Amino acid sequence: MIQIIPAIDLIDGKCVRLMQGDFEQKRVYSDDPVSTAKEFEAAGLKRLHIVDLDGARNGTPANTGVLAAIARETTLEIDFGGGIRTTDDFRLVIDSGAKIVNIGSVAVKEPDLFFSWLNEFGSDSILLGADTNAGKIAINGWQTKTVVELISFLKTYTERGGQQAFVTDIAKDGALEGPATELYAEIRAFVPQLKIIASGGVSKLDDIDKLEKIGCRGVIIGKAIYEGRITLEELTKYQCSQNV
Repeated sequence: MIQIIPAIDLIDGKCVRLMQGDFEQKRVYSDDPVSTAKEFEAAGLKRLHIVDLDGARNGTPANTGVLAAIARETTLEIDFGGGIRTTDDFRLVIDSGAKIVNIGSVAVKEPDLFFSWLNEFGSDSILLGADTNAGKIAINGWQTKTVVELISFLKTYTERGGQQAFVTDIAKDGALEGPATELYAEIRAFVPQLKIIASGGVSKLDDIDKLEKIGCRGVIIGKAIYEGRITLEELTKYQCSQNV
């Protein structure tokens, strides 16, 4: 079964959501991300996706204190990303309690460094974040467009030992208009060995079921939970899925 991965996006230590990566379209959902994480855990969810938006924008992790508090107060398996640019940043995130480090911009801008991390820390410790707009990769918290083709980017990643990636269609994120099912089906066709975690656009249980049928191994859900489109109780049927 597909694994449900709730999301906490952080700005100034608060849980927020952006619309299509636009920092000017920000909504604060909670001043207490630890309590939010505890609610996810109490509902039986096992994993948590944390995005340090301050870090993504400024180029250095800024919310590792929140990460450490959530890791200390829950048993959730945490993947964390945002602003990780150096090996010291990577180690800081691991030492702060993340089991998996999300890497996006460095994989594009400094591939040699990225693949050195893959070799040093292992594929289980790295989750590639591939954010895309019209088939091209975007980096730096979605603020910078590139000419890098998504499919070829993912192929190279798997050929060099990568196993898992979360792929976000920026146009879908925060819009609650359904996930990019055609995009994920295309990735499955061209890079079948990749464990895909879908991200963006999920607004109802039917969206999750469609992603599972495509073969996505996990789905990140944020706004739909915070706005009550999908309740934590409704997600109980997916809880037997423990691992991506």
